[in-house]
Amino acid sequence: MVFSSLLFMFIYLPIVLAVYYIVPTKWRNIWLFIVNLVFYGWGEPVYVLLMVFSICINYYFGMMVDRHRENDKRAKGYLAANTVINLALLFFFKYFDFIAGTLSRIPFLSFIGPLGVTLPIGISFYTFQTMSYPIDVYRGDAAVQKNFISFGTFVALFPQLIAGPIVRYKDISDQLSFRSNSVEQFASGVRRFSVGLAKKVLLANNIGLLWDACAATPVPELSVAGAWLGIIAFSFQIYFDFSGYSDMAIGLGRMIGFEFLENFNYPYISRSVTEFWRRWHISLSTWFRDYVYIPLGGNRKGKARQLLNILIVWGLTGIWHGASWNFLLWGLYYALFLTAEKLFLLKGLERSSALSRIYTLFVVAFGWALFSVNDTASGFAYIGAMFGKGTAGFIGQQTLYWLRNYAISLIILTVSCTPLGARIIKKLPEKVTAVLVPVLIFLSLFISTAYLVDSTYNPFLYFRF
Repeated sequence: MVFSSLLFMFIYLPIVLAVYYIVPTKWRNIWLFIVNLVFYGWGEPVYVLLMVFSICINYYFGMMVDRHRENDKRAKGYLAANTVINLALLFFFKYFDFIAGTLSRIPFLSFIGPLGVTLPIGISFYTFQTMSYPIDVYRGDAAVQKNFISFGTFVALFPQLIAGPIVRYKDISDQLSFRSNSVEQFASGVRRFSVGLAKKVLLANNIGLLWDACAATPVPELSVAGAWLGIIAFSFQIYFDFSGYSDMAIGLGRMIGFEFLENFNYPYISRSVTEFWRRWHISLSTWFRDYVYIPLGGNRKGKARQLLNILIVWGLTGIWHGASWNFLLWGLYYALFLTAEKLFLLKGLERSSALSRIYTLFVVAFGWALFSVNDTASGFAYIGAMFGKGTAGFIGQQTLYWLRNYAISLIILTVSCTPLGARIIKKLPEKVTAVLVPVLIFLSLFISTAYLVDSTYNPFLYFRF
């Protein structure tokens, strides 16, 4: 699906954009709606029906919430019904098999078994998007959308459909009715798309090969340094993979007049776990803050309630990422550190910038060891190797081989995780950047395209969510 999505962008995107700018303004949403469904159905045609059903349900309940605004009890009833239906769909497709498989291990429940339902691509992302709509309408944060095509365009907008960022209705409601287009905006979109593509294809894919090699090595054969090198490689891969796709989505959005909010802001330079989650997957963090944490009471009902709310939110955040115990543990793991920082740790971290960054990177890397595997047993085994539980010693020949092969890549990746490159370009004379930036954009597009054509290795870590 990921490869076919990129293929779609390269082969059909020029046609999509050409038609978009040729047709009259009033027909552009219709054209995008058709393109959105074709794009989604490119890999899984059957699930287009699920997408359309989701659009219809949320459109209807949004209308009902608005129509009964003066009757708060009835409006809340429609809002609750919409939430239940959305979560039921998400539960069935994403979590039913996991729960059924767990229950089937209990002797008297052995008759329960998984159904083998495949996970619709991007269901976690577009479910959260659609759920935000009637909530925004109920709160008065956005006007009800009476045009079905415009609402369908919002839900299935192809640039960010598969893997975000999670676009909330209130953030682009005005843009669905009117979008300004300019040469500069389009050029900015091309630049942003090119940066994202280079992140994904040139950086994430290449370092992903190192992670795959480390992960495929039996734990007893992993040295301590090799295990840490592997998780560092995964940390780079998931960042450049996901932030690269977000950049491509933001860039494509600009090409058709949409401005999506940022999803990443150099998270690996954070000085606390709290700051990290303000910089990483920003659209998900803000969604849980605005639609779960604050409605639960946030920090307004005392310290004990605030800590309970953090535990609930991060348990849900972990489960949102996947139907597996390791994701729940990963979420609770972050709840533990966020709680510690709220209670006492933040004050200590403020005393030393260097130590706070080392602490944050250590916590995040350790968390990725839980996140990166498919089951808790494998995760704990890998973590054991990181702390000397393997039998290959501190460093071995295999690890030295990996370091020799990937040393330059690791340096480039480290620098690319910081705003250093952007700052250098900003300080260059305007005459230099006027020539340098287009050249860099052309080269990144050319080299990335060559890699895509030549390589069959093109994983995308977040497509399973």
